[in-house]
Amino acid sequence: MDKSGYLLYLQALISSKVGIYLLKVINSTLSCQVENILQIPILDDSIQKNYIDAIVRKNIDISKTDWDSFETSWDFQKHPLLTHKNNTTTIEQAFENWSNFTEAQFNQLKQNEEELNRIFIDIYGLQDELTPEVEDKDITIRKADREREIKSFISYGVGCMFGRYSLDKEGLIYAGGDFNEQFRLENGIWQINTGDAWIPSSIEITKDNIIPIADGDYFEDDILERFIAFVKTSFGAETLEKNLNYIAETLGMKTTETPRQAIRRYFLKDFYKDHVRIYKKRPIYWLFDSGKENGFKALIYLHRYDPFTVARVRTDYLHKQQKKYEGEINHLDILMDSNISDRGKAKARKRKEQILKQLKECRIYDQAIAHVANRKIDLDLDDGVKVNYAKFQAVEIPQEAGKKPLKADLLAKI
Repeated sequence: MDKSGYLLYLQALISSKVGIYLLKVINSTLSCQVENILQIPILDDSIQKNYIDAIVRKNIDISKTDWDSFETSWDFQKHPLLTHKNNTTTIEQAFENWSNFTEAQFNQLKQNEEELNRIFIDIYGLQDELTPEVEDKDITIRKADREREIKSFISYGVGCMFGRYSLDKEGLIYAGGDFNEQFRLENGIWQINTGDAWIPSSIEITKDNIIPIADGDYFEDDILERFIAFVKTSFGAETLEKNLNYIAETLGMKTTETPRQAIRRYFLKDFYKDHVRIYKKRPIYWLFDSGKENGFKALIYLHRYDPFTVARVRTDYLHKQQKKYEGEINHLDILMDSNISDRGKAKARKRKEQILKQLKECRIYDQAIAHVANRKIDLDLDDGVKVNYAKFQAVEIPQEAGKKPLKADLLAKI
């Protein structure tokens, strides 16, 4: 038999219950070798071949669609909540559309696998040994999951803020090279190169590759405000509050929180952990993090890093954060000296204590970040994330003569 035209047929056989059964007969150990695959007897059924090939092609398409719906795929084009948005203006309905699609794909793949099992069981005469049924746990594509999809939608939004993705053009937009070939700022308006023309970008791209994450309204362009703008643009202004509430509920909004507070808490405490996990400890967004008091946090996009990024983080964001803290402390002092209730004074005192801790943390962090900023570290992306990330960890801060250098991490640990 000429096997050159039987690639799909052979893939179907090896992946079927019959293929697994035959391999166990050939080699009963847990270790399956190449020669074991070559020993599988091939029964040529030219009548069924075209039908089998068509099923395999469909299965490949279904599996590829599943894989490409995640941003870790090289062929990721657009977030599925936007792909399956249709005419809806609510994220809840978009998720329902995506959920229905994945359910149908899952069932189709299962049906196809069972059909292939049935065909090969008949070809090999194994009706007394095997049945065609496939359990749900053995179907490898994923059904929609609300929490996972919402978190990935947030991640996609962050990608749009940095220029990695765009609402105006599908696929990976920027991951190195000349950023100005993809985006440009013209008369204060961001433009994106669609390939045919430059058009206004639906999302404002961060100009300096820095997005601050704070526990309060310290920055007009912090990650929460940018994300709200992203949701508003992608699903409309009229349903903004409804969509923010849906997102917050999915993230686990507390009874004492507003939707915005819940989303802010996610960015502050859990977003980066999820990002590091998804990218298997090789993050493409890096988190400048002053420490456990959450005094200062800011994201940058690795592929847009330059030797002056650290200095910009320090002077344009860390120092601004410190001044905001100092101003808030002065305001709280005035408040505690006023005629407010004892309960109000206790609340202000508690807040001041927290800000003082954050301010102290920021001042220590400033020493480390100043040391690194002065070094103007350059990166070689070909070295990989692990090597480059280490350049900003365990930074030795010179001290007075006779004292050992202090060590500090500039970036969140991964």
